[in-house]
Amino acid sequence: MKTIFTPIVFGALFVAFAACADDARTNSWLTTYSGKYARVYTNDAMKNVGNTLTNWSVGSTAQTNVAYCGIQEIYSSTNWVYVRSTGLAGYIMGPWYLNSARTMMFPNLPTNQKLLYRFPRTNGVPATKTLTGGGQIGIFVDGVEMFNSWDAYTWSTVSNTDAQNISGYWNRDAYINEGVTFDPGYAHQQQGGTYHYHANPIGLRYLLGDHVTYNSATKTYSEDTNTPTKHSPILAWTSDGYPVYGPYGYSNATNANSGIRRMISGYVLRDGTHGTENLTNVGRAHLPQWAVRLYSNISSNQTGAPFTGIHTNGCYMEDKDYLGDCFNSNTGTNYQQSVDFDLDEYNGRFCVTPEFPGGTYAYFVAITSNGAPQFPYNIGRAFRGSPVGGTVSAISETVVTNFFGNTNTISEMNSPVVKNGSVTLSWSALEGGSYQVEATTNLADSSGWTVVQSGIKPSPNQITATNVNAASLDKRFYRVGRSSVANFDSAGTTLFAIAANAPGGSASRGQTVIITITLPSSPPNPPAGAPITSVTIGSITASSSSYTTSGTVTALFTIPSNYTPTNSQNVTVQFNPNPQYVLTGGFTIN
Repeated sequence: MKTIFTPIVFGALFVAFAACADDARTNSWLTTYSGKYARVYTNDAMKNVGNTLTNWSVGSTAQTNVAYCGIQEIYSSTNWVYVRSTGLAGYIMGPWYLNSARTMMFPNLPTNQKLLYRFPRTNGVPATKTLTGGGQIGIFVDGVEMFNSWDAYTWSTVSNTDAQNISGYWNRDAYINEGVTFDPGYAHQQQGGTYHYHANPIGLRYLLGDHVTYNSATKTYSEDTNTPTKHSPILAWTSDGYPVYGPYGYSNATNANSGIRRMISGYVLRDGTHGTENLTNVGRAHLPQWAVRLYSNISSNQTGAPFTGIHTNGCYMEDKDYLGDCFNSNTGTNYQQSVDFDLDEYNGRFCVTPEFPGGTYAYFVAITSNGAPQFPYNIGRAFRGSPVGGTVSAISETVVTNFFGNTNTISEMNSPVVKNGSVTLSWSALEGGSYQVEATTNLADSSGWTVVQSGIKPSPNQITATNVNAASLDKRFYRVGRSSVANFDSAGTTLFAIAANAPGGSASRGQTVIITITLPSSPPNPPAGAPITSVTIGSITASSSSYTTSGTVTALFTIPSNYTPTNSQNVTVQFNPNPQYVLTGGFTIN
């Protein structure tokens, strides 16, 4: 991929995008590594000697070309923030194993997800909460996806075994059951290569300086044993638009001068302490009250797995109780938030933070006193707000560009070092880029620039060049520019499309359009997340579609410039396997 030579001039770095200095929603992102290749260790032997890969493959997942880390684009509007990411972390990912003895390799490796994710700026707080389902529920500031506390297995009373991706009342805890497969950054990937965190993202926290230490010999992370001295940074944004902080906050939720301490989770194991049932003795016969509330106020009488094999106490999310529902025999009342614990049943609280001195609701990562991940880990079993955010196919509104990465990354020069007749220049660089240094003794002569050094490669994203015998000159001016970039796997192309609705909307031939389709109420609408086979307007098939809210389908169409006929077209939505909805004359092509 060739690029036009663009000089880097001291004191003249012009930024072609906008950012509000005090807007945490657009400036909390970790873009430091956006110009660096993503890397993995695929086994312990590689990790032990520090031998990394920038392309890799195993089974059904392959990253055959290099890709840059994480965040590559940020856009914002009045109501939304959009982030494009490869989904690959800035630290070295991996290795992954299936067993604690580390003799069985994990079958999947991460891949570039070409993700375009958006979340709302404002937060509705509905009375009826939405459960955090399997898959993506938010995005971390390094561009890695957030999954909830579930490992996708649920106890089936039909087969009397754990079944994958079914509805049920006893849902397995991902950290407890899958933690052995996490890499040192506490993440892994599913069959599609989506690298994601279920719990405490300790590798990301280290990069952000959030009270984590790194052992360079073992290449592992651990909680700092010293007393924390600063509030945790923002680690993520969820699809309901709230920030997720690390585990350390102000002792008094509304007083920034109250000192720093670890936030105490509102959940405890149902082991007979804290007024809970001892499930080991009584069995899984009753759901905790938080589950009764969130699972549509069902009866608590729901039988779960017997205590055999892996089904020890703690195996399921419902093996934990929320302290606000538990009786404190010492006080004669239930345990109280802000007195006995910090975080509510969604794993957050209303508080002041460095980014929100006037106060905000925020989730916090939950860890134990010894630094281990603690249920519900990042956020609870349900969103506090309305989860209207998520992956989108295109942007259909006017936005401000807040950040561009990879080949649009702006290099920054450090101050030159002059010593013993030599001038040393250093600057931040894009990995895979090739740079050259030019010099002149006369800035007024645009043709007087000569190449001092060319073909300079970054290692890995900071480079230097030295010009010898500079002392023999009275003056010399330097400029640096990137002349080319090696081929790479991009984070995807962001489409900007017009917005329309069906029924009743319209668009012209040649346009790209995002259509929000309101389904008829009959037949009854499938639950959110139900698989869609196809969405069509006339004979045009949508290039992508989503169904994150029951009754509403979003689909992306590119209307051919020569499409005929130009009139009202039927809109058809086919779910897999059923139902089918036909909106007769639901959309007009002009």
